[in-house]
Amino acid sequence: MRILFVVPYVPNLVRVRSYQLIRHLTARGHQVTVLTLWSNEQERADATALAHQCEQVIALHLPRWRSWWNSLRALPTAVPLQATYAWQPELARQLRQLTQLANGKHLFDLIHVEHLRGVRYGLYYRQNSSRQNGLPLIWDSVDSISHLFRQTAVHGDSLSSRWLARLELERTERYEGWLTSQFDQTLVTSPTDKTALEELSPGASSPIHVLPNGVDLSYFWPSSGTTREAAGLVISGKMSYHANISMALYLLEAIMPHVWARRPETQVTIVGKDPPRRLRAAAQNPNVTVTGEVADIRPYLRRAAVAVAPILYGAGIQNKVLEAMACATPVVATPQAVSALRIVPGQEALVAEQPAAIAEAILSLLASPEQRYQVGAAGRRYVEQNHQWSAAAGCLESIYKEAVCTHQHREQS
Repeated sequence: MRILFVVPYVPNLVRVRSYQLIRHLTARGHQVTVLTLWSNEQERADATALAHQCEQVIALHLPRWRSWWNSLRALPTAVPLQATYAWQPELARQLRQLTQLANGKHLFDLIHVEHLRGVRYGLYYRQNSSRQNGLPLIWDSVDSISHLFRQTAVHGDSLSSRWLARLELERTERYEGWLTSQFDQTLVTSPTDKTALEELSPGASSPIHVLPNGVDLSYFWPSSGTTREAAGLVISGKMSYHANISMALYLLEAIMPHVWARRPETQVTIVGKDPPRRLRAAAQNPNVTVTGEVADIRPYLRRAAVAVAPILYGAGIQNKVLEAMACATPVVATPQAVSALRIVPGQEALVAEQPAAIAEAILSLLASPEQRYQVGAAGRRYVEQNHQWSAAAGCLESIYKEAVCTHQHREQS
C-alpha cells in the first residue's frame, strides 16, 4: 500500500508508536510518506534520520509562537486547544498538493492521521475533497484525551494542570465524540480508551479498533553482563508530563517512607527529561537521584532491582512498564499503570493500590532475589508474546485493508 502518514510531531524513540509502526509497515513492503512537524534541532535531526526508514519525509518547522497563537485563537471557540495546537498552514498546503489527482489517480491508498493534535489536517483534507471519491482516512487517537482530562481534573499535580483539564474537558468530550464519525476508522491503544470514545459517540457508524503499543525487543532486552543493585529502584518517564510528576511525587512522599522505615539503604533513581523544580529538589535526599534527560534508558532499567510505576491516573498503554518488562526488570505498579495489559497480577508484575501495599510489594522483591528473577522473566515472556511491534503492524495492515475495501465499495455503490 501507499500510505500518507500525518503526525504532528516527529516520530522517534520517544514518540515511539508512530516511529515503530512506520518502520514495521515499511518492512512489510508498504510505501510510507510522512508529513510531520519539528520544534527544535533534535527533532529536525530525528526527521532526517526517519527519512532512511521510509519512502519520503516532509518535515516543517512549528515554532513555539505559532502553537501559542493557535491555542489563543481557539480559546473563545468550541474547539479544544489540543486540536489546534499543531496547525501549520504550510503543512496543510503540502497535504493538499500530495493528495491531488495525477492523471486521474490518487498517489496514495489512504491517509493515516495521528493524535488529537493531528485531526485538523484530516478534517482539512475531508473538507477539500469528496468523501465518496477521496481517500480513506484513519485516525489514530492513541488515547482518549477527554478520558485523561477527567482524571487530571481531580488528580493533577498542580492547580494549573487541574484548571486546564477542567477548561478543556467538556469541549474535548464533544469534539472526540464528533470526530469518530469524521474518519473511516479510529484507533486507540487500550480497551479503556475505546470504551471512553464509544460512550462519547453512541451509534457512530465508523469502527473503533484497539491497536496496542509494542516494545522493541531487540533494543530493550536483559543484559547478562549488568549486575543489578540489590536495593535500587527506578522510575521513568518524561518528567515534565503532569501524570509522571504526580507519579514520582506519590512514590517519594507516600510510598518510600514505608520502604525506608525498613530498608533505609534503598535508592530511588528518577529518570526522565525536564524534571520540574519540585522533583529536582528531591535529590537533596542522598537516597534519591534525579537524572534529567539521559541518552539511553536501558542501563538504568538493567541495573535496578525493581522498576516502580505507581501511576495515579493516565490513559492508554504505559510504555515505561513494557520497557521495564522487556529488560526483565520486575515491576511494581498500581492498577492504573497496567489496566491496558492482560497480565496476571503477582506473576508478570506485582500490583497494589494503597501506599503501604505498594511499599510491601517493593520490600518483598528487595528481600528475594529469586522472586525478582521469576517476576522479571515472566514479564519478559509476556511482552514477547503480546507486544511485538511486528504484530501491531500486521493488525494495522488489516485495518487499512478493511478501510480501503469499504471505501471502494462506497465508490461503486
